Amino acid sequence: RRGKLQRESDFMASVDSSWISWGVGVFILKPLKWTLSSVLGDSKIPEEEEVLIYVELLQEKAEEVYRLYQNSALSSHPVVALSELRSLCAGLCPDERTFYLLLLQLQKEKRVTILEQNGEKIVKFARGLHAKVSPMNDVDIGVYQLMQSEQLLSQKVESLSQEAEKCKEDARSACRAGKKQLALRCLKSKRRTERRIEELHSKLDAVQGILDRIYASQTDQMVFNAYQAGVGALKLSMKDVTVERAENLVDQIQELCDTQDEVAQTLAGVGINGLAEMDSEELEKELDSLLQDSSKDPLDLPPVPQKVLSAPISDAELEAELEQLSVSAGDLAQKTPSASSEPKTALGLNL
Repeated sequence: RRGKLQRESDFMASVDSSWISWGVGVFILKPLKWTLSSVLGDSKIPEEEEVLIYVELLQEKAEEVYRLYQNSALSSHPVVALSELRSLCAGLCPDERTFYLLLLQLQKEKRVTILEQNGEKIVKFARGLHAKVSPMNDVDIGVYQLMQSEQLLSQKVESLSQEAEKCKEDARSACRAGKKQLALRCLKSKRRTERRIEELHSKLDAVQGILDRIYASQTDQMVFNAYQAGVGALKLSMKDVTVERAENLVDQIQELCDTQDEVAQTLAGVGINGLAEMDSEELEKELDSLLQDSSKDPLDLPPVPQKVLSAPISDAELEAELEQLSVSAGDLAQKTPSASSEPKTALGLNL
């Protein structure tokens, strides 16, 4: 009732696709049986279990498939074989039915388109995450065929390389066994195989060169489209801008700047400058008067000493004077008891 589940037949009918042949056995026969059962009655055709699809889960899984492809090596070109895509999504899709449902969901979202070419189904993806896929054209088919040729040539070169190595080992074994003729035939076969490998390498280089040019042309086309969009945007942005208007605007800006400078000079004012000059003149006069007054009053300085300073005393002189003082003190101690009755006199030492 909430619309989260959808019948498989209704889901198929909602997909606008011209590529339905791959799902005939899975998606067409059973809905046809359901339709006949509803028209002719249950007694005529046995009713089979109807498959319901959880739409939100299908959308999430389809997004995972798209991101898985974008992060793989297959995304170098938008066209890929259905078998290769099935192998890539083997871990994400448990069975083939789920894989086909996811492809239908991507096709419904206009993110893939499918085409059957020479009995092989190929899938084209949109280039961007939010881009819509373009219809498959001859260029896409041609590039896909070149990619298939490159893959086949690479496989052939690999198998021939293994064959040449085997011929080399056979020649070595025959030489050890003394079979010289057999060894020579093996070496000749090895040489022929190597020449074929060289020819295939030249063809492979040519195919790869063509693919590189195609990829380069696609890049150039993308850059050209970007340039074209940029030119259109520049034209729109420069629509009202001309050289004359730009020069006029620059002249107006210069005039405004000159006017602003004149206003600033006027506001600086001659009166303010005159007051500043007057103040400086008065300060200079006051300073001169102070200097004249200070020159009239003599300074009260202490007198200059007249005594000549003696030379500094050496350590030897100090020691000799100390010995004299010691001897004088000893004599004084001996004379003191005898002179106790006499009046005491003060001793003056000239130090």
